[in-house]
Amino acid sequence: MTVILSIIALQITYVSMLSVRFILMVKGVRYIASMMSAIEIGIYVVGFKLVLDNLDKPLNLFAYCLSYGVGVLIGVKLEERLAIGYITVQVTTDEQHEELSAVLRSKGYGVTSWSGEGKEGRRWVHNVVLARKRQQQLYSDVLAEDPNAFIVSYEPKGFHGGFLARRL
Repeated sequence: MTVILSIIALQITYVSMLSVRFILMVKGVRYIASMMSAIEIGIYVVGFKLVLDNLDKPLNLFAYCLSYGVGVLIGVKLEERLAIGYITVQVTTDEQHEELSAVLRSKGYGVTSWSGEGKEGRRWVHNVVLARKRQQQLYSDVLAEDPNAFIVSYEPKGFHGGFLARRL
């Protein structure tokens, strides 16, 4: 039983770190990701050795495989809580909400706005780049002003200059 619990603990730790490290690599946080990989591979080797040494018990292999999936879920949840990086949010509103830019600026967001034309008439497009940690708050602030706002978000590969760069 202690072998199975050890396998589960090692595998969940390893895969959680693997998931977070992969996301850090994608976001360009190289040095932390490389340090994590050094620890991660040690955990992997120990856990895999436990499984190989006990292949006569299929439950060990089953625990190893199942805990891999659990580790992925935990790793993704960890990264969501860390909310590393930046996000670009584009908010489209109708004409009666063109003042949304001023409201968002008063709350500390950097906003670039322009008018556009939609299927049903004139629209206002508001573009905001912010730390991912503030994403849900921005959504709440926007929807409090315009519950029908169309919101799209994506992760920028990089940026230079502007309101956010000056604050950093």
